[in-house]
Amino acid sequence: MTAFTYDKSFEGLLCCVFYAFEQQVTPDILLHSDDVKPLFLEKSFPIVTESEKSARVWSALEKKISPSACHMLMLVWISELPEVDLLLFRYIYKAFKSTESIELNFGDADVLACANIYKKVNQSCHKAIQFVRFQKTSDGVFFAPISPDYNVLLLVAKHFSNRYADQPWIIYDTKRNYGLYYNLHKTTEITFSESPVDNSGKLKAEQLDSEEQLYQQMWKDYFKTMAIKERINLKLQRQHMPVRYWKYLTEMQ
Repeated sequence: MTAFTYDKSFEGLLCCVFYAFEQQVTPDILLHSDDVKPLFLEKSFPIVTESEKSARVWSALEKKISPSACHMLMLVWISELPEVDLLLFRYIYKAFKSTESIELNFGDADVLACANIYKKVNQSCHKAIQFVRFQKTSDGVFFAPISPDYNVLLLVAKHFSNRYADQPWIIYDTKRNYGLYYNLHKTTEITFSESPVDNSGKLKAEQLDSEEQLYQQMWKDYFKTMAIKERINLKLQRQHMPVRYWKYLTEMQ
């Protein structure tokens, strides 16, 4: 068994690809530099992340596959799924080795796996946009907690900065403990030492604007009034609005 050890960054992964072609060796596993080595490991190669090498690999990859395929690889990377780096390594390695495009070769297990993960991450982006509910704080900032299945916060930043360009807002990923703050001019990444919301996904009463609770109640009343009892279909509702997102939806609390 052969292993590459690297810093688990995307640039580091590209350097792993560079090293594989340079030294004509491919890994069976990819490990973090601090990981405990498997018992039956035969060879281990430390890979140093170098921006020049990673840029060369990415530039060559952009010439080898389409822009949509490059975008797909980035979304697969942020899925944070176990061993997704090894999956991407095999995909990129095959793309360089093949004389033809592998993008639509769904008979290949790695190509199919990447396509399926991409679909799930893309769907998670749409759900993150659909199920955001802002709460106005006492200092005039609109705050929205989310907890998406995948790390898609940066992917939806442009949508919200365009859609809500006239108001300051924070969208905070409680699962990964970081968020984005828009101050009417630019969007920056922020973190809190403690979770800003309670277990129900709400800010504390003293953190809210004086009229926020009134608006939340009005929204609940509107949601209830617009529902047609005879046409309520809970099974269909859960398909379009999964229960795991209800925690942060004002109308479902």
